[in-house]
Amino acid sequence: MHIHSNFELKPYNTFGIAASAEFFTRIQTIEQAQELVSDSNWKERIRLVLGGGSNILLTQNVQGLVVKNELKGIKVVEESTSTILVEAAAGETWHPFVQYCIAHDWAGLENLSLIPGCVGASPMQNIGAYGVELKDVFERLTALHIPTGAMHTFTKADCAFAYRESVFKRKFKGEYLICSVVFRLSKNPVFHTSYGAIATQLAQMGITSLSIRAIADAVIAIRTSKLPDPAQIGNAGSFFKNPELSNEAFLAFQQNHPNAPAYPLPNGGAKVAAGWLIEQCGWKGKRIGDCGVHTQQALVLVNYGNATGAELLALSNNIINTVADKFGIQLEREVNLL
Repeated sequence: MHIHSNFELKPYNTFGIAASAEFFTRIQTIEQAQELVSDSNWKERIRLVLGGGSNILLTQNVQGLVVKNELKGIKVVEESTSTILVEAAAGETWHPFVQYCIAHDWAGLENLSLIPGCVGASPMQNIGAYGVELKDVFERLTALHIPTGAMHTFTKADCAFAYRESVFKRKFKGEYLICSVVFRLSKNPVFHTSYGAIATQLAQMGITSLSIRAIADAVIAIRTSKLPDPAQIGNAGSFFKNPELSNEAFLAFQQNHPNAPAYPLPNGGAKVAAGWLIEQCGWKGKRIGDCGVHTQQALVLVNYGNATGAELLALSNNIINTVADKFGIQLEREVNLL
């Protein structure tokens, strides 16, 4: 295991931000991870565990050690007539893993196709799209406790999943290196087509017989049409969460904005489309220097080439303030700031 110094992180974050790590290393086995945290000199310097770099905004150079998680492997750990438990190492890239499951007719992840990043980030963020969240298919994960070097298993309850939230983003932030995640998938699919434009896309594709492959293809087509490719223009996908309003707050909001897109919440109230709020404030397609708001999706902030993380952060602050002034709704960032 080699420790690099003054390591350039631009290729390792999807925003394409030019920032450096004081120290940088890669782990490709559990033994390497355990070796790293058994060395007090390096354990105490770990500042960031990096997967695909798709949900972070680097606002400055990173002082300390950045650890690139490159653990690989996919295996079946349990199987019955109706379900299958599949374990994927944290360094596996998310979309190819989803496609692997679809190719084996294991249902549950198809609505989460084309989400950038790695498997290890999926429970951290409780990723979700088109009516499905990671928690819906999550069974357990194993993670290395950085302060002690012990391996811990986390159940769904342990993870305290919420909308784009888990214990790894707040309570245990920076304390664990996720090693693998086990997913409970189904051999008898339940199709989720009512959220967003999936049903419309399926109709446009001429799909009359549903399958997990058809749904995945529809999701991929929708995401490709709306979201920029990080390989072409720097971005981290959705920058903001869709705000969740109480029933009382939503009714008051709806009276003034009856055409605003919103989605009912299981316990009352509704989730309002952040992209719509941002667009109504005139931000969609707006560019300031080399940073801006995407022309097709107002939820996405983009780096047109040489924007800094500080400039993108300032842009997000301006958007948050504008939405708060116009609608009285406080947007929250989905990306992690560093």
